[in-house]
Amino acid sequence: MMSQNAIPLLDLTPEIEMLWDELNAAFQSVLRSGRFIMGPQVHAFEAQVAEYLNVKHAVALNSGTDALVIGLRALGIGPGDEVITTPFSFFATAEAISLIGAVPVFVDIDAQTYNLDVTLIEEKITPRTRAIVPVHLYGHAADMAPILELAERHNLKVLEDTAQGFGGEYRGLKLGAIGDAGAFSFFPSKNLGAYGDAGMLVTDDGSVAEMARKLRTHGSLKKYHNEIPGYNSRMDTLQAAILQVKLPHIQAFNDGRRRVAAAYRDLLHDVPGLVLPVEASYACHVYHQYTVRITIGRRDAVQRGLREAGIATQVYYPVPLHRLPVYSALNYRLPAAEQAAEEVLSLPIWPQMPAEAQERVASTLRMLLR
Repeated sequence: MMSQNAIPLLDLTPEIEMLWDELNAAFQSVLRSGRFIMGPQVHAFEAQVAEYLNVKHAVALNSGTDALVIGLRALGIGPGDEVITTPFSFFATAEAISLIGAVPVFVDIDAQTYNLDVTLIEEKITPRTRAIVPVHLYGHAADMAPILELAERHNLKVLEDTAQGFGGEYRGLKLGAIGDAGAFSFFPSKNLGAYGDAGMLVTDDGSVAEMARKLRTHGSLKKYHNEIPGYNSRMDTLQAAILQVKLPHIQAFNDGRRRVAAAYRDLLHDVPGLVLPVEASYACHVYHQYTVRITIGRRDAVQRGLREAGIATQVYYPVPLHRLPVYSALNYRLPAAEQAAEEVLSLPIWPQMPAEAQERVASTLRMLLR
């Protein structure tokens, strides 16, 4: 347990205090309505997200994981199909592929952005390949133009894993609205976070949206008229109401994260052995995480030192997906992802992070790496 003056990885209390009256009113409204699942706030939130992202359809779901599973199925991906994705992501990215009976095919990452190395994708395409799932990791856009070009040339679907990138952009386009569909998580720690589990699938394709709506309610669009096996993946009304309160503030929240990232850059740019995150010219990074690299094998020692100083950090991710027990038999060798897993460390970041907290993180890091 951290001391009272500890610095957490994420502090949601400033956001909650700022929005308290609106959040409380939203909660009371749902409570008094008695409509706790798929109430009117859910449909209103879908419409608001569709407008924000400039897409035709937004389908509210129970979680980001469900958004990936349902998104893949709605795009026609199924058993035996191969789906190209990154080995450097949360397990749900590959898990969703496996859950529908498809096979994840891992492609190594770009060492600077931590996203798919687009130069390595084409060599992994086979006659069984049906889709590509790029991840916009840490809030930084994957390089979508080459991915879309490959997908068009090989007749593949593209499902964006945008769990960490709500509000981020690629060449002026909102992430999640670029491929055939985009999957979002509203887990509480996300840039746009609920106060429980929630997710969403967005698309411009009406048939994909209809299939997603069918799959979220046990394979039916009409109650008790089930057409296919589906899921119980409806969004709670309370979560939609909370997200409705927060959505109008997402730009300000993301701008706050970018300000914190810029301050870190000023404070840490000259620390030996520390590699700071980059922002490619095509991206508007929204810094779901502020992830540095600590080289020459010192990451774990530095993390211990920060913990002893009362500063929380996290390793996203300590084991690349291809080395997890579930996939280790595939015998991949992906050196960039493997090295990243040994070196990355995510520092505390939230939109309202005080300057003095950042200065303490930076001075402690500097001391540990001298």
